[in-house]
Amino acid sequence: MASARVGGEPILLLADIDEPGLATLEVYERRGGYEPLRKALAMDPAEVLTQLEASGLRGRGGAGFAMGKKVSFLPKGSMDKYLVCNADESEPGTFKDRELMQKTPHSLIEGIIIASYAAGANRSFIYIRGEYVLQADMLDAALEEARDAGYIGEDILGSGHSLSLVVHRGAGAYICGEETGLLDSLEGKRGNPRLKPPFPANQGLYQGPTLINNVETLSTVPTIIRMGGEEYAKLGVETSTGTKLVSISGHVQRPGNYEIELGIPSREIIYGLAGGPPEGRGIKCWFPGGSSSPVLTADDLDVPYDFDSLGKAGSMLGSGAIIVVDDSTPIIDVAMKTAKFYRHESCGKCTPCREGTNWTVKMLERIDAGLATPVDLEIMASVQEHIIGNCLCVLGDAMAMPIGSMIAKFRDEFEAHMERARIETGVGDAGGDELALAAQGAFGGDPDVLAPNGEGDQAPGAHRGEPGTQKGGA
Repeated sequence: MASARVGGEPILLLADIDEPGLATLEVYERRGGYEPLRKALAMDPAEVLTQLEASGLRGRGGAGFAMGKKVSFLPKGSMDKYLVCNADESEPGTFKDRELMQKTPHSLIEGIIIASYAAGANRSFIYIRGEYVLQADMLDAALEEARDAGYIGEDILGSGHSLSLVVHRGAGAYICGEETGLLDSLEGKRGNPRLKPPFPANQGLYQGPTLINNVETLSTVPTIIRMGGEEYAKLGVETSTGTKLVSISGHVQRPGNYEIELGIPSREIIYGLAGGPPEGRGIKCWFPGGSSSPVLTADDLDVPYDFDSLGKAGSMLGSGAIIVVDDSTPIIDVAMKTAKFYRHESCGKCTPCREGTNWTVKMLERIDAGLATPVDLEIMASVQEHIIGNCLCVLGDAMAMPIGSMIAKFRDEFEAHMERARIETGVGDAGGDELALAAQGAFGGDPDVLAPNGEGDQAPGAHRGEPGTQKGGA
């Protein structure tokens, strides 16, 4: 793990993160832990919400939606309301929440209690991914301490606010990082996304009003209450306030978690904090917000690292996971690994995602085998465009956006790889009919399937990988 002091401001979430015993209640309270909770409980819930809104805190899980506004959407009344912490952290390249839960679990628990007080929620859950066994154990131990100290349960610290909190271990599925898929899994169902509306704020867990936020977002809440919303908003830039935990991995010399002030140039993170790529290597591309974000190139390193600036640059901040790829890695390998991951993790509920991810992998395999043509790149780019925005959740988009950006930015490299692969496999010397037959045999499905004319040949375009012309096509 690594952290950095940025812009002269103190580190907030990672301050003394490696202090021995920080995961225990004794050390956490000695450092001022649960004082923000006492401060919040002395306020009216509406005042706490005002502080959250004044902070300008945007969700740190990927969507970047304003947390205070999200809390305000929950209806008023005496019905059961739920707060769910999304601790699934399934986005490739993201490992910041894991460190928070492992080293300072009480900051998350305190944030959940304060947020539930502001939202009027009386039942809460931490949905943690199944692979995080150690972190779940740490949370269970911290939760037991918090209960014994009176921070969780009936009439918390004599405030009249009651809250139950359960740590729920998932089975490990990317789709459960999507909020409605998470809710279905939490209810004991298969993790599938729900049709929206209704939105979780009105009809979420067990059909009740539900607030869903991720670990980093909720862990920031005590800091906001301690500092004051307006003071916190002075950090960062106007539309992206505060600090952000960034997980940096890939081809960098100092990978790890860093806390940065939003708005600093991306170059300062990749080169200044993470040390840049290995000696003698340059950056080919980088994912600003995990594997689901459109890739940027070395020309984009001076883009400010904040929600809006990255959006204008054609990508997104996402979960804050920067993955760096240097010039020693073929772009086809990056695309293939990305597409295969999302094909494997698709829940299969939506046709554009289920078929589109599978078809994209097949097309990339054709390219890698030297059986594709430049026209296939046009078709593949078109398929990505038809996936985006046409699924119940953003899993299909999570593959389509980075793959589409790779085709747009590295078309020449894809075409060069095609030609080189065709020569290496000997397909490059074949005529048009021979190339079509080779492609059909390798990727076109059963050659005995009759075409619409009943003549026994596959439909025209099968060798080009056009949608609907090969087995399993989109």
